[in-house]
Amino acid sequence: MSNMATESAASQRIAALLDAGSFVEIGGAVTARTTDFNMQEKETPGDGVITGYGVIDGNLVYVYSQNPEVLNGAIGEMHAKKIANIYDMAMKMGAPVIGLVDCAGMRLQEATDALEAFGSLYMKQSMASGVIPQITAIFGTCGGGLSVIPALTDFTFMEADKARLFVNSPNAIPGNEISKCDTSSAAFQSEEAGLVDVVGTEAEILTGIRSLVCMLPCNNEEDASYDECLDDLNRVCAGIENATEDTAIALANISDNSIFFETKRNYAKDMVTGFIRLNGMTVGAVANRSKVYDAEANLVAEFDGSLSARGAKKAAEFVEFCDAFNIPVLTLTNVNGFAASKCSEKNLAKAVAKLTYTFANATVPKVNVVIGKAYGSAYVAMNSKSIGADMVYAWPEAEIGMMDAGLAAKIMYADADAATIKEKAAEYKELQSSPLSAARRGYVDTIIQPADTRKYVIGAFEMLFTKREDRPAKKHGTV
Repeated sequence: MSNMATESAASQRIAALLDAGSFVEIGGAVTARTTDFNMQEKETPGDGVITGYGVIDGNLVYVYSQNPEVLNGAIGEMHAKKIANIYDMAMKMGAPVIGLVDCAGMRLQEATDALEAFGSLYMKQSMASGVIPQITAIFGTCGGGLSVIPALTDFTFMEADKARLFVNSPNAIPGNEISKCDTSSAAFQSEEAGLVDVVGTEAEILTGIRSLVCMLPCNNEEDASYDECLDDLNRVCAGIENATEDTAIALANISDNSIFFETKRNYAKDMVTGFIRLNGMTVGAVANRSKVYDAEANLVAEFDGSLSARGAKKAAEFVEFCDAFNIPVLTLTNVNGFAASKCSEKNLAKAVAKLTYTFANATVPKVNVVIGKAYGSAYVAMNSKSIGADMVYAWPEAEIGMMDAGLAAKIMYADADAATIKEKAAEYKELQSSPLSAARRGYVDTIIQPADTRKYVIGAFEMLFTKREDRPAKKHGTV
């Protein structure tokens, strides 16, 4: 690192993020070039941003870190061009870009020059999407046009107390002021907006980024995200059937050494998304969830087991990322239908359509395990055999069909007495909604014991490792 900014918060964050002594600064001598409004009289070392490259656990990454001590970290022309240059280099080398944001916004003294350079940064990010992983961490202010930066990246981390993320400041929203609803807070952006994956302290964020980088491929063509598996490939997942409600626990149970990096963990908690390792390979995981337990096994949230618009949106975005970077996808299905509420109804059909399209369009290896209920079109959208799952497993107690057998019997035999309905419900369950009936029709490949889930999914992904699948020639889909 150059001596220009060795004591700044920006440089300290880089030092904490990267392997010791690995950072090499690029463009350290760059300063603002405008002379308007006597800007030449102001010191702007690095034009308020430190850019360069280094390694995380041996993995090459490119980094930019905004320095709030230089014009409050405001973005000027050369500031944006330095970041754009880092993107150019990252694209050539096929390495992730990590942005550490702490910025007061656009630099008014440079106006259109700053805007033009800022627009070029949007362009670089757009071109990099799906080619190299992009990660943003917000430690201070990230407002206005700068808020688009984390939205254009793949994963966003946000400091819990001091960071602010907004398009319009809370007080500028008609009918709102910050004491009513702080729309710029980490809580709002992670729980309501769904833009932030992880909220924590500065140290937790930097540690989290290191963990995530080690699980991701460096680009969409190479995969260096394998790690030696020290766990038993045939390990019995004892008691996993007790985690059908909180599937984050089930996924950790299946994974090598219980490794699980959950994404968008505070948003749409009825759907779990994240990365696990199976035989050392990174696998994207998607699972329905009806209960959330904390580390002390206390129930902190409960859902009705339905597929919500937010949950579908969260899952679709995650699967799209996995498909872009050739990361296999595992789903644990336990869904009893669609969420029924006025709020959800506004976006539900479109969100489920996007989820269905994303699963159907993905060409990576896809494995589904039905661990509970799998009812109706909600099940179909959750990586079912009919929309392209390569392997589908089911636990013996799973239920696969249009709806609950008792409800189906009541509809089919509306005028019958209770005894008849009970008899017909049992018959319906056997003929139409048992995992055996689905297996007989080819919709389930194998019925497995819950304890054997790990070895079966590892075996499936090993078999699917060389999968090659094409889609109809087209520019892109429109869903």
